[in-house]
Amino acid sequence: MAQGVAPAGPGPCRMVVMASGAGTNLQALLDAEAAGRLGGQIVAVLSDRPGAGALDRARAAGKPAVLLRPAGDWDRAVLDELARWQPDLVLLAGFMRLLGPAVVAAYRNRILNIHPSLLPAFPGKDAPRRALEHGVKVTGCTVHFVDEGVDTGPILLQAAVPVRDGDDPQTLHRRIQRVEHRLYPVAVRLVATGRVRLEGRRVRIVEGPSGWRGAGPWPGAPAREGGVAG
Repeated sequence: MAQGVAPAGPGPCRMVVMASGAGTNLQALLDAEAAGRLGGQIVAVLSDRPGAGALDRARAAGKPAVLLRPAGDWDRAVLDELARWQPDLVLLAGFMRLLGPAVVAAYRNRILNIHPSLLPAFPGKDAPRRALEHGVKVTGCTVHFVDEGVDTGPILLQAAVPVRDGDDPQTLHRRIQRVEHRLYPVAVRLVATGRVRLEGRRVRIVEGPSGWRGAGPWPGAPAREGGVAG
């Protein structure tokens, strides 16, 4: 049976972003929101690292920037902080901690993550390096729903990035990130505007006003890299 994935309450979709690093995917989401292309509102940014650039980006955009430093139960601290903001969606953007089962259960099918590989290939850390070590010709990025595993949740959208001769992990990762910055806001908008249905592990995208179903380039896709499948 198909299960709808949509905001739970009235009004714009409320989103909390969780990030551990520089926050480049957060910036892409903030830019999309400012342009009216995100389908909702980022109400807070949470980080587990005091010096995370994501916190600076949040403050620059006028968003609440919250550092999580629990003295005890990490999952309880995350749940308490999320409860403050009452998000419809939780968006992981380079968040380097695993969310525990209690958090996943509380926000089942409402947590998204973006990962720098074509899952299920190369889950976890160092995906671009492992792609190069395996000699793949094409890698890319994946937006998926978060479950209790490591990058194992249902796949929403994917975009391909060819591996070039002379790539090293850093150059490949930078090119993947450029595609991530285009793909993630599109995926978030699909969920935030109620255009996503889950059938077990299969994600279905229902037709919107533009007629786009997820086949072929998405609106605003890069011209040379980042063909999308959904």
